Amino acid sequence: MEFRTQISILKQTDNLIDYQSKMLLLGSCFSENIGDKFEYYKFQSDVNAFGILFHPKAIETFIERVVKQNFYSEEDLIFHNERYHCFDAHSSLSNSNKTALLNNLNEILKSTHQRITESTHLVITLGTSWVYHHTERNHTVANCHKIPQKAFEKRILSVQEIEGSLENIEQLIRSINNNIQLIYTVSPVRHIKDGFVENQQSKAHLLIAIHNVIANEAKQSHDSTSILSYFPSYEIMMDELRDYRFYTEDMLHPNQTAVDFIWNQFKAVWIKENTAITMKKVATIQNGLAHKAFNPSSEQHQLFLKQLEAKKENLLADFPFMKF
Repeated sequence: MEFRTQISILKQTDNLIDYQSKMLLLGSCFSENIGDKFEYYKFQSDVNAFGILFHPKAIETFIERVVKQNFYSEEDLIFHNERYHCFDAHSSLSNSNKTALLNNLNEILKSTHQRITESTHLVITLGTSWVYHHTERNHTVANCHKIPQKAFEKRILSVQEIEGSLENIEQLIRSINNNIQLIYTVSPVRHIKDGFVENQQSKAHLLIAIHNVIANEAKQSHDSTSILSYFPSYEIMMDELRDYRFYTEDMLHPNQTAVDFIWNQFKAVWIKENTAITMKKVATIQNGLAHKAFNPSSEQHQLFLKQLEAKKENLLADFPFMKF
């Protein structure tokens, strides 16, 4: 007897991920959950250089500035609570020094442009359709930076608006890298501050828009190899893991067990099977580095450290880009 329903996901046959792949992950905080897994196993990946970007317009704005190398100036910054902020970036990048913030933002635009031209895979996780529009600047923001809500107009993006953003993102990406594989997913994190009904409406808009864009691309493509794909992290969480034991204490975010489960599903679909051998070697080293010795000066522990260093050197001989 089966005690849960299972999402059927077909394994990809083209553009699979291995240790030669270069990945860029953008979007909601779930991108960082999966990004942490790629980092742990020492894949070549980069996650949310502008911080968490929750909605499609924020990702579109970031990609557009990156591709066009449209750098920021002082006029693009705001000063609030003794810190300078950028409406297009997460508050984790904010700084009390205006010049430092500008330099950081523009360096990220440069480095991300280079990263996109080299990347083989781009994973975009959409979190919400709800956006905040700064009325004075006539700008849809990525982050409000705790500025009073009266300065913003809150609204939900229509399916057509989201489709337009995704299509523009793809066109911009293709203008500097025509071979990159785009993988869309919807974050399983529920945004109940918007309301329970409103959260479901928000997710529905995202899902419809993504599938419409993928379907339209398939109709127009003359190649059987798909350059757009969807991974059902939202559906896995909502259906296979429909139990609060898979959530953190806030009952909104997936806990580590859930993240591990969804990662294993992603791995089964997108990562080459022979890569598992190297992943296991990396995990052995990571476990060794995390080991806390009872007696650090003992002969046994010193031997353990030498063996661990030898394992690292052997792995780095084949994959010099890895850093432990």
